[in-house]
Amino acid sequence: MERLDQPAAAVRIDGARLWGSLMQLARIGATQKGGVCRLALTDLDRQGRDLFVAWAKEIGCTVRIDAIGNIFARRAGRNDTLPPVMTGSHIDTQPTGGKFDGNYGVLAGLEVLRTLNDNHIVTQAPLEVAVWTNEEGSRFVPVMMGSGVYAGAFSLDHALAQKDHDGVSVAEALRSIGYAGSASAVGQPGAVGAYFEAHIEQGPVLEAHDKTIGVVQGALGQRWYDVTLTGMEAHAGPTPMELRRDALLAAARLIQAVNRIACAHAPHARGTVGWVDNYPNSRNVIPGRVKLSVDLRAADDATLDALNTELHAECAALRTQGIDVAIEQVVYFPPQPFAPELVDAIRTGAQTLGYSSMDAISGAGHDAVYLARVAPTAMIFVPCKDGISHNEIEDADPAHLEAGCNVLLQAMLQRAGGAA
Repeated sequence: MERLDQPAAAVRIDGARLWGSLMQLARIGATQKGGVCRLALTDLDRQGRDLFVAWAKEIGCTVRIDAIGNIFARRAGRNDTLPPVMTGSHIDTQPTGGKFDGNYGVLAGLEVLRTLNDNHIVTQAPLEVAVWTNEEGSRFVPVMMGSGVYAGAFSLDHALAQKDHDGVSVAEALRSIGYAGSASAVGQPGAVGAYFEAHIEQGPVLEAHDKTIGVVQGALGQRWYDVTLTGMEAHAGPTPMELRRDALLAAARLIQAVNRIACAHAPHARGTVGWVDNYPNSRNVIPGRVKLSVDLRAADDATLDALNTELHAECAALRTQGIDVAIEQVVYFPPQPFAPELVDAIRTGAQTLGYSSMDAISGAGHDAVYLARVAPTAMIFVPCKDGISHNEIEDADPAHLEAGCNVLLQAMLQRAGGAA
């Protein structure tokens, strides 16, 4: 057996095998444009789960499924009573998803275990690869459901009761695909020794800076709002400009303000209006009511609070112009810093292996955000082509995927320890 007191950098994953696994999984739910549609808890999701479970058992892992359908493939350690070093992500996709979002994190974890087998390496702590249920939230809400239940963000009963557009509940869907497990769905603090998640960046920063590895410091906090602006619909011809109460004009001003507010808190603040509903939406009627969404994000709560204050100030200013404004916060995710010692392990791994790297921040939600509530957690980003994700043309360089998986391997070995 190989000893881990030898240079760990000598141990490398099989990039071609990783790529082949990704392409094989991508055939389940493949779309004509080259993407994947594999919604959570559908029969296609079952097929993807079955494939992962078969691969995990093939390399000697034991597999357990908890009550929300999360899958845990475990490779025993020399001291199997130690809390496992875990990695993973999800295999459910958007309706027009790609081959790599989530899938890469799961199969990178599997490739780490395969590589350890190839090199006859036994770790002190056990290792686990997790497949989290319904991360995308495309069929069932809330998003990041499986990891959220595991971390105690919401209850198992609440998640199981959620229904899709056809009235099918999560509980019913889990039973129908054979993944309604019996193990506890809640992970207690200390039950996981460390959690790493490898992921495509889903943005353009790494590619723009020509860096291979993103050393993720944490995830942006989020506040989402529903805003309703009410004026008065009136005839577009007879009503003079100065006497109008145009709700759409007020909405346009608010949309500009959201952009301005976020830009004033660079580099990590974000502000987006992604949905607008205009009433009565007639070409010769001055709009009387507009509903819109506002999505604000920041790396720390102080900035997020400042964005919130400035947004409410803009709403107050519109009220002085004859527009009624109702604003309701509907989502709050606190900013989530990752564990410094795990972040350092990723940075060190990239340096040891000779990969270019830079510090990064996650603007999107990931299962790692919830896992960080119960375990030391960190993420590894690799570039995706043109920063495009949640799209059938999502793409990634095999060399980058291999590099990220090698860094994952080094970080997990460092955390789990080894024995001959």
